[in-house]
Amino acid sequence: MLILNKENIKKSISVIDALKSMEDALIAQESGDFDIPDRTHIAYKENVLLIMPAFGGEFISTKLVSVFPENKAKGFPSIFGSVFLSDGQSGKPLALIEGSLLTALRTGAIGGLGIAYTTPKNATTLGLIGAGQQGFHQVLFAAFVREITRVTVYDPFTKDIDKFIDKLQSLLPHVHFFIAKHAEECIRNSEVIITATTSETPVVPDKAELLEGKHFIGIGSYKPSMREFPDSLFSLIQEVVVDTPYAKEETGDLKLPLEQNLIEEDKICTLGKLINGAKTVNTKGTTFFKSVGMALFDLFIAKTVYEKAKEKKLGIEIEF
Repeated sequence: MLILNKENIKKSISVIDALKSMEDALIAQESGDFDIPDRTHIAYKENVLLIMPAFGGEFISTKLVSVFPENKAKGFPSIFGSVFLSDGQSGKPLALIEGSLLTALRTGAIGGLGIAYTTPKNATTLGLIGAGQQGFHQVLFAAFVREITRVTVYDPFTKDIDKFIDKLQSLLPHVHFFIAKHAEECIRNSEVIITATTSETPVVPDKAELLEGKHFIGIGSYKPSMREFPDSLFSLIQEVVVDTPYAKEETGDLKLPLEQNLIEEDKICTLGKLINGAKTVNTKGTTFFKSVGMALFDLFIAKTVYEKAKEKKLGIEIEF
């Protein structure tokens, strides 16, 4: 069995590899050629263990995520994750892969594909609300699929926003970075706006005149109690593009507007349908792509990392 840490993952795949992997995953989702059992949620006191399996023919993946809120006081991350990859025909263990970077890469790639298929090809200005690990990778993938020259970042809760920008600047030296004083400034100065927060109230101002003609990529909210976007957005858009149909129930950014009749269910389509050519989106008007993720994406990115790492002889092989 192959053990792969963060450094192994970084060396194993490129941005192109990650984008291709997620494109394949989205097409597979459309075909229905997979099985995703319900996520197992185990709570013990204030701590939580999440178990997310996926069966996809050649491979089986099981993602394990532990959430221990008190870890911060001990100097540890509050969330640890790993992905266990097995052979789909025999069940033989193949790899144990560090989960947090793997998740950031597949989510970044999904966001990148959302930009590629729902925004104008000539877009050059990007806004980011939420300067965390997810936001970091969203900017990297956005700058790969579009010729981004300016990024405006807004996050009132991140103390190290200068370090966040310095790290991005070292990887994207051709891009000019700016810090916004408020969300409205971030949106006004950007054509494409990415939200990557876990807010329970909209982080995007409820001003239709500000939002009109903009292109929104929602990455952060993944629970019915979370919401990053205001009601006024839904008066401007013709449709919503999602990474998975489950988004309709999993995020407050869609569940609540559907319940309030702000958007009709038949106006929601999957990104996979844009990729396989079944549908198109008019990128001249206001657009909205919403991602919540799913275990199938973990399976495909784990498969790609494993195969590339084997080719490059990365990681540590152990007898299992």
